[in-house]
Amino acid sequence: MFSFFTAKEANDALPDVIKKFEYSLAKKNDIKKIEKELQLTVSTTNSFEKYMELKQKLNTAITKFYQSVEILESTGVMIKSIDQGLLDFPSKRFDDEVCLCWKHGETEIKFWHDKESGFMGRKPIEVNDESLV
Repeated sequence: MFSFFTAKEANDALPDVIKKFEYSLAKKNDIKKIEKELQLTVSTTNSFEKYMELKQKLNTAITKFYQSVEILESTGVMIKSIDQGLLDFPSKRFDDEVCLCWKHGETEIKFWHDKESGFMGRKPIEVNDESLV
């Protein structure tokens, strides 16, 4: 079910969201590792058996990654970039829909931006929590 976050609600949810994000990031890194291994196998061996084994491993890794994305998004966040570590929490500032934004490595949500400006338009949360949702 969709809902808007206040700054407090987003910060309260953040530890769980970070854990789920880091799991998704690890699954994405697994895919990259297997893809490199698969490319190396294709260029250095003619073994169909090894190729099929790695291809199945890759398929499983891709499935796990998409499952992890689904779990992360079920928290209500919007994934902007796994690679850059950008997540948005839908919010409202007075009557305007905005995003409370988080970047991997940050320990709390301190910034927001309007829907159009994205990460580059981040502004510090200077208002009290009641003005957000």
